[in-house]
Amino acid sequence: MLDHPIARFENLKVEFQTQDGPVEAVKGVSFDIAAGETVAIVGESGSGKSVSSLSLMRLVEYGGGEISDGRLLFDRGAAGQVDLRTMNPNDMRAIRGREIGMIFQEPMTSLNPVFTIGRQLMEGLRLHMGLSKAAARSRAIDLLRQVRIPEPERRLGQYPHELSGGMRQRVVIAMALACEPRLLIADEPTTALDVTIQAEILGLMNKLKKDTGTAVMFITHDMAVVAQMADRVVVMFRGEKVEEGLVEDIFENPQHPYTQNLLAAVPKLGEMRGQPTPKPLSLIGQPEKSLIGSVPPTEEILLDVRNLTTRFNVKGGFFRRTVARVHALENVSFSIKKGATLSLVGESGSGKSTCGRSILRLEEPQSGSIKLGDRDILALDSAGLREARRDMQMVFQDPFASLNPQMTLADQVAEPMK
Repeated sequence: MLDHPIARFENLKVEFQTQDGPVEAVKGVSFDIAAGETVAIVGESGSGKSVSSLSLMRLVEYGGGEISDGRLLFDRGAAGQVDLRTMNPNDMRAIRGREIGMIFQEPMTSLNPVFTIGRQLMEGLRLHMGLSKAAARSRAIDLLRQVRIPEPERRLGQYPHELSGGMRQRVVIAMALACEPRLLIADEPTTALDVTIQAEILGLMNKLKKDTGTAVMFITHDMAVVAQMADRVVVMFRGEKVEEGLVEDIFENPQHPYTQNLLAAVPKLGEMRGQPTPKPLSLIGQPEKSLIGSVPPTEEILLDVRNLTTRFNVKGGFFRRTVARVHALENVSFSIKKGATLSLVGESGSGKSTCGRSILRLEEPQSGSIKLGDRDILALDSAGLREARRDMQMVFQDPFASLNPQMTLADQVAEPMK
């Protein structure tokens, strides 16, 4: 370990102003990250993990937060150690992307919808590394290939909305790795990826760490990834650090009740059938209550999908004519019995989300049949479809893009009931 770790959080406190007064999101958190080390920050949603990382990047201020106390020390190598909290905006711009790279949690909101993938990838390379346009393009293609994006040359000319969620996530990862930063902050970097590509991305991050000495701050809910990637673990709960230690010690002998509960919640095949889940820390000591109701499926078929085919036109050229067709779904058939759960799995870009959107006719299929009970979904007019969607609900992949930023949460939850 270096005399000065690459990053050190000292008594970090972050506040957000609300109508009811200031809310302290991070309460005096301290830990450090050494060169070539991966420190996993784990905890439930709202525990302060992402706020801590955004504070180090000095981005939390753009989201209404304020760093009220503490120091954020960063070792810039030959330039020495600096306190990022006191740096001016121009100096921070030089550090972001070049010396500190970040993989953000929501890829669609991390990418600019009006610029092509190529322009966004090449911008940082030209700005921070001084590459020519041709060299930046070559490096961008190589980065997309490393994160397993097919046809990288064609993807450079596409816009974010033309890629699947998993592909957008890989583009964001490529952008964060582009300049080989001294510190890489990975905020839930593999959430939208299938397990095969997840393993390759984690391997790519490990290679960067070994080859360049990059320090990695890894924020995740996935304890299996923590076991695979981390050297040390910091456990956060309600804005506080409740436990810290080597990954072996945390997994084998967790000390804090929340850490014990977190590890007990890691699913094992078959154990959820009719069994209660581990209780959250807030319920420890309260009467036992099963959180799962075991409802056996019936023989009645609720949803029947037959030979579902959905294709997309690829536009190109000056007049944006159709130059190709993407076969997103081809003759997909399955049925689900009432009370049953069907898992649709496959790598990103395999058509899983398109299948769900096609069933709700958010994407219009070219052919096939969709029966929900005795209703033929493809035969419904707009009024009938609106009525049928009362019985079909979808949890979308990107929560930020699913919510209307101009409406309060209460209004959005109440709207469908009204």
